[in-house]
Amino acid sequence: MRRPLSILAALVLAAPGAAQDLEPLQPGASVAYFGLHFIDTSTEGAYNGIREDETERLALLEESVRQRFLEEGFELVDLGPVTEELARTKSPADCNGCDVRMAERLGADYSLVGEVQKVSNLILSMNLALREVETDRLVRMLAVDIRGNTDDSWLRGGRYILNNHFFRE
Repeated sequence: MRRPLSILAALVLAAPGAAQDLEPLQPGASVAYFGLHFIDTSTEGAYNGIREDETERLALLEESVRQRFLEEGFELVDLGPVTEELARTKSPADCNGCDVRMAERLGADYSLVGEVQKVSNLILSMNLALREVETDRLVRMLAVDIRGNTDDSWLRGGRYILNNHFFRE
């Protein structure tokens, strides 16, 4: 018996620029990296609130993504000029294009945003999205589900997205 594709997998596979025909990214281009937003929809989060280890884990993953873009030859722009607007934004990954507008004001070529959603302590989902500022076109986006709420599982999920979709090795 065949299992149906999930809606997300079907969208990713059917999207323009699916894995087999991605246009190359241009090293040396500038990226406004607005970090990752954490969404806790777990029962644990509803009862216990923010966990320090998850806050640290999010910072670890953000730094890992930042370092990978630098290693690949991209310039990360200073977000200083949009600090106030960014502080008022709940999630740059879900703000009706505010990330692209801020990136444009910063003179960046790309806007990079992401989210990690905790469904339970075992099931988490993460995504990264890269938009071309000039055209507001999504040039890279991938979401993965990870199992386990550890530094290693989060970093492995981030590496999977970067290695298999952003910077194929």
